[in-house]
Amino acid sequence: MTSAVAGSAAGGTTGPGRGGAAGRRALLAATAGGIVESFDWTLYAVLAPYFAVQLFPHDDPVTAVLGAYLGFAVGFIVRPFGSYVMGRISDARGRRFGLMLGMALTSVTSVLVAVVPTAGVIGVGAPVLLVLLRLVQGVSMGGANSSAAAYVAETAPRRMRFVYSAISYSGVVVGNILSFGVLTVLLATLGTGGVTAGGWRIGFLVAAVLGLTALWIRRGAEESGEFTEQRASGAARTGAGRRALYRAQVRNSVAVFLTTFGVTVGYYFGTTYLPQYAHQLGVVSDTESAVSMLLPLLVLIGAMVGVGWVGDRLGALRTLRAGLGALAVGTVPLMLALAHRALPMWLVTLVYLVLIAAPLGLVNVLFAGLFPVAVRVVAMGVPSMVATGLFGGTFPLLAQALGRAGQLSLVPVWAAGAAAVSFGATFLIRLPKGRREGGGR
Repeated sequence: MTSAVAGSAAGGTTGPGRGGAAGRRALLAATAGGIVESFDWTLYAVLAPYFAVQLFPHDDPVTAVLGAYLGFAVGFIVRPFGSYVMGRISDARGRRFGLMLGMALTSVTSVLVAVVPTAGVIGVGAPVLLVLLRLVQGVSMGGANSSAAAYVAETAPRRMRFVYSAISYSGVVVGNILSFGVLTVLLATLGTGGVTAGGWRIGFLVAAVLGLTALWIRRGAEESGEFTEQRASGAARTGAGRRALYRAQVRNSVAVFLTTFGVTVGYYFGTTYLPQYAHQLGVVSDTESAVSMLLPLLVLIGAMVGVGWVGDRLGALRTLRAGLGALAVGTVPLMLALAHRALPMWLVTLVYLVLIAAPLGLVNVLFAGLFPVAVRVVAMGVPSMVATGLFGGTFPLLAQALGRAGQLSLVPVWAAGAAAVSFGATFLIRLPKGRREGGGR
């Protein structure tokens, strides 16, 4: 019997949509990478209030935090570029190669972030170095999500495509759980002062160790059979052929961009900024807000898998619309209940994360299924990363600025409006001929 590693080395592939042991290994590879990438990316946001005073010199701590969040947003600026570059690599060299390259870059930059000297040592060089490393991470992660989505779409069993979609994207949620878990442990053991004084570096070292583990797992995965068949056929091998395929997908690319708008805002509000939002409202402390995230994030994973099961049976597109509609209607009332202490932080977080379960669990594989294999990663990834960079990466910065201006109540209004736009955008989606409503063959 050939092992996964041996199979990969010999050029083994997973059959298109047949699943089995190879499909499960592919799912594990995609999920493990998602854990690390999400952990590393989210960790920056949740630790920003603590390392800001060391790496972003300023007399005003609030301004220093704004600088740190600007560094968070800058990483998103290059993600569309990274989506194109890494996507072209994945579309040309294979899903497995692209996934391994991205994970290697993520692991190296995590180590380097952990050892960046403070501003007290190198002055403005500290934020400059940090921002440069975030740019590298942005390039790496720009193609990570779309490469993983294409990989899962091409290897999942046809009747479990959206369950696999939800499980693979749950790695992103697990990464969030780990990031808040690490923050909770650091605060409990070192205290706020200890984390601010340098304990935050431990989190990025943990990210590097997790990255090496995920790289080892991805090394044992096999190439997508659907990709191998497409490459053997020579489809879209020329630049003109690729450009023709891109032009034929303009409508779906616009739909992906607009749908991602509400999904990414809801995601970063619910999984990254909500503790800081609650803290600014004065309803919880730093430690309480971090702890209150853990149970809801666990529930979110179960909700995503459940939504994936529904999507496989009732259709992913209509299930997605129902989820986005509920998110648009429910966001503002939930946050008003939190602000007026009518509901506790943990319950508000729980309900909000359940509302975003449908978009998070379905969009990756749904989007991947809209585009031809030869250009799938780029055609899906670029519009989604542009939207993520414009609206997701800037969300903490926007929310922080609104809070400082005394307009914190506008934050949930923005999130609800974004969800409403995305709901409308789903009606632009046109499924490829020969595919059923859920996007499968």
